[in-house]
Amino acid sequence: MLARTARYALHKSPFRFRGCLHAKQNSRSLSRLASAYTSVAPASSDDLGLVYLFDQPRSNAKVSSLAYTGIFGHHNLTTPDSFATLADATLLRAQLLTERILRARDSRQELFQVVKNLDRLSDMLCSVIDLAELIRNAHPDRAWVESANSAYEKLCEFMNVLNTHVELYDVLRAVLADPTVAKSLSSEAYQTALIFYRDFEKSGIDMDPAKRDHFVSLSSEILVLGRQFLDESTRTREPALISSKELIGLKDGSRLKLQAKVTQRDLHVYPGSLQAQMIMRSAPIEEARYKVYVAAHKSTQEQLDVLERLLQARAELAQLVGRKSFADMTLDDKMAKSPENVQHFLDTLMDHTQPHARSALNTLGARKVEQGHKSSIIQAWDRDYYCPPEPPAPPIALPSLTLGTVFMGLSRLFKHLYGISLRPAEVVPGEVWHSDVHKLEVYDEEKGLLGWIYADLFARRGKSCGAAHYTVRCSRRADDDDTAHDLVTPDDGGLLAVSDSFESVKRHRVKGEEGVFQLPLVVLLCEFTRPTVSRGATVLEWHEVLTLFHEMGHAMHSMIGRTEYHNVAGTRCATDFVELPSILMEHFLNSPTVLSLFDIDGSSVARQVGNHHADPCRSIDTHSQILLAMLDQAYHSPGVLDPAFDSTAALARLHNTRGLIPHVPGTSFQTQFGHLFGYGATYYSYLFDRAIASRVWRNVFSRDPLSRETGEKYKNEVLRYGGGKDPWEMVGELLGAPELKTGDAEAMREVGRWRIEDDVSVPGRH
Repeated sequence: MLARTARYALHKSPFRFRGCLHAKQNSRSLSRLASAYTSVAPASSDDLGLVYLFDQPRSNAKVSSLAYTGIFGHHNLTTPDSFATLADATLLRAQLLTERILRARDSRQELFQVVKNLDRLSDMLCSVIDLAELIRNAHPDRAWVESANSAYEKLCEFMNVLNTHVELYDVLRAVLADPTVAKSLSSEAYQTALIFYRDFEKSGIDMDPAKRDHFVSLSSEILVLGRQFLDESTRTREPALISSKELIGLKDGSRLKLQAKVTQRDLHVYPGSLQAQMIMRSAPIEEARYKVYVAAHKSTQEQLDVLERLLQARAELAQLVGRKSFADMTLDDKMAKSPENVQHFLDTLMDHTQPHARSALNTLGARKVEQGHKSSIIQAWDRDYYCPPEPPAPPIALPSLTLGTVFMGLSRLFKHLYGISLRPAEVVPGEVWHSDVHKLEVYDEEKGLLGWIYADLFARRGKSCGAAHYTVRCSRRADDDDTAHDLVTPDDGGLLAVSDSFESVKRHRVKGEEGVFQLPLVVLLCEFTRPTVSRGATVLEWHEVLTLFHEMGHAMHSMIGRTEYHNVAGTRCATDFVELPSILMEHFLNSPTVLSLFDIDGSSVARQVGNHHADPCRSIDTHSQILLAMLDQAYHSPGVLDPAFDSTAALARLHNTRGLIPHVPGTSFQTQFGHLFGYGATYYSYLFDRAIASRVWRNVFSRDPLSRETGEKYKNEVLRYGGGKDPWEMVGELLGAPELKTGDAEAMREVGRWRIEDDVSVPGRH
């Protein structure tokens, strides 16, 4: 409920270093593509600063321990032990604010402050919890990680107490029941109040004590089961045993074949290994591919038991609060609103996608027959062999893109669309957790500083894998906090001063705005290759460019979404809406006009030379994603409480009735479907937002992707509201489709009719 949680000084003269020279060579290559002219100004000093910042090799040393500031400028956060002190200080301040809220009914004036104070309480806790979540995933020092873990657990435990606090719920209910107080709330404040109210109810707040205890017990069990389900150590799978004869004809597999021949015994091929990928894509003998596929998709009975108990516990939890299923409980505050509406979307999308996917499958079947097979039926182990997955590629031929030139292109794009640019900012010693971390100011030409992005983009040992966007601090108005009326204890051991210091760093006066705001602070984590003196600047693969654009879509949502309430700021919005800005950002990479922004000297003009050859099996993959979304819905339906429920049988039934490729007996992929925990009942969201993003790109941006007028419309009708406005209204206004604003079953079907096969998204990115 209270937790809405899961990221300069430079010389102005021209630079001469390997990364910048490389970028200038790239620009000459880009200019040779030109025929349709696009006006792109030469690089500004800030543009060159971005190139320098990200492309120049730097020391690999850790941040000095003699730092004179703390993490993100918090002066009390300089050592691992200080994290524990901050957690204690935050806990004390939160307890005092909670007591103030509980006393609100003693004073009518205090009732008018309840929503504000609940949001402030949430922000107070989340600011430290979200910071701890970042530190435990990014900090190289084990002592910091352990201290962050302890702070995280301590404050989450208190958060869980608040989520089932009956008296808090009664105070909020009194606010909403009082016509005068309720009418005094702005639309944003009212939306924030509804978020608290719905989350209280989802926590079983109005149950009798025995049922509430059972609710808490089930919630704890679900968390434990979720950790077990995601635990990589329990996912160990037995290798496939492949003989040398089964490797005959394997392309580029000389070492693999030699190893099998020399040992004179079956080769152990482990699921997920490079050898397994090579066999699936290149082994002509079907038996080898079949063995590797089965090994990769088996589950132990223990894994199946954990998943099925997790699904059952969720269903029991939902029924305990009077809902038909976990999906029914989860979806009522999403765009979809109900499992039935999700099914309308998925069925319509399936109807649209299936003919294209079946046509692609027939093409693969013909290839199979051409290679001497009697049957044209494509089995699960045939997919990668007859249609090897292609890495994503740009729509036009491009020279190599360095990390710095991509950031320059991003800044130029934001400047065109929103009047916002990225500026390198100085990092004070101790402000960041590693010398790899770069700081950017997000600067609006009218409003000035909007917030900060800290970019931790290079791979290193111990760092969390993959790409992620951490919202460490949200927008929130702070000058009307009225902290003077919080209860204060004189004997606090100095803890309140620690909390006050932490809070004060978060507050800033905003140009052109009334009052004082928290400015958003986000962190981007990626694992690109670090630039070195010998290799030069980091050159990104195209999928890495896509990843960076995707994550920056989240970051700009956080930056632009300036709201007065923390709980509706930026990416704190409905799960089935939050991916729209990030996926839309990927679509901009379809435009040669946008790609010309990567040119450093302004001489480049891009022309359309025809789309990159599309993966003929994209529609098959989209179809597979739809099946996974349907499986997620089935697993969170009332049926899981049937004593005869079998997750593998449900998977097989779905594949054999709605799928294109038959289920393989003896396999049970569902225990590897990790999104079942974090995205339980909402896995459809990514397909849903892909469909909307494709529509927005085609209908709003594609004709003139650098239009300031269009960018302002998108910024002012979508991004700035965060979760403070009904997303159906925002999408309907943006697309000029008022019929969508109802967000009913027909609106879900309409989104299902929109094309998504031609977008650039990599399935599974979040």
